[in-house]
Amino acid sequence: MLGRTAGGLFWMFRYLERAENNARLLEAGWHIALTRSDGSTNEWESIVRTAGQAVAFDAKHDEYTAQNVINFLLRDMGNPSSVMASVDSARSNARQVRTALSREVWEATNECWMVLKGALSRPVSERNLHETLALIRNRASVVRGALHGTMLRNDIFSFARLGTFIERSDSTARILDVKYYVLLPSAAFVGSSMDNVQWEVILRSVSAERSFSWLHAGSASPQRIAEFLILDERMPRSLAFCSTKVAQYLKHLERDYGIRHESHVVAECIADRVQDKSIETIFQNGLHEFLGEFVQETVRLANHIEKDFRFYG
Repeated sequence: MLGRTAGGLFWMFRYLERAENNARLLEAGWHIALTRSDGSTNEWESIVRTAGQAVAFDAKHDEYTAQNVINFLLRDMGNPSSVMASVDSARSNARQVRTALSREVWEATNECWMVLKGALSRPVSERNLHETLALIRNRASVVRGALHGTMLRNDIFSFARLGTFIERSDSTARILDVKYYVLLPSAAFVGSSMDNVQWEVILRSVSAERSFSWLHAGSASPQRIAEFLILDERMPRSLAFCSTKVAQYLKHLERDYGIRHESHVVAECIADRVQDKSIETIFQNGLHEFLGEFVQETVRLANHIEKDFRFYG
């Protein structure tokens, strides 16, 4: 495999995951906004800042209104991380590596682009936001299903899954952070009914509400929810699950190519660090601080992986 093919696969699936995760982040912030009674627009600013897009937003808009934020994160092609721009980039990368993809994966990606281009061709209001976000999640799931159902479990599959899990772990950490550190109006609300409602919203935003209830029926405390989304390796969007999968697929590449890189070391350190933590220790030392460090380490790992592409060929 050429390094540029590895990079194309990695970024194709990073962009697809980013589109879905931006939709999830927006849905989490929107639902949390519904639990607040002060009419503040702070939650919309928090969503943009948590997504790491505040500088780009501020260059275009003066106010963090619902309409401005929704359309910036969903439709604005000038924002390279918007859903539409991400899907467009995913399709461009898919075209470049088309010979490495099954016909079903390419067709699902192209159809995802066409459907979302039509759905996002006009402004999205709060009234039809839920329907639009559900459509984004659905189309991303179709591509992922085609990948799992039709692709060989070889180096191509490994690069695709690396892109998915790098992006997903970053997103889960950011969604958790937007709840606990940014969107909670005051430390006085910790443990209140509003605090508990917002934690349950976070579960819904990562499609984990039913899974959590199976394991912890009747005990949806903030600490248990955080533990589930950070440390439970059975949950496919938890930080522990994603970091373990990144290390696993890098191990597959090490086996296939007989080469070990710095990215392998960093990935294993991240996975071990998450597995060695208890939720009590994380809360005691500061959840926001833990999540911030995790995001920084994930970014560093992604940079290492990209540098290593030149060795796969």
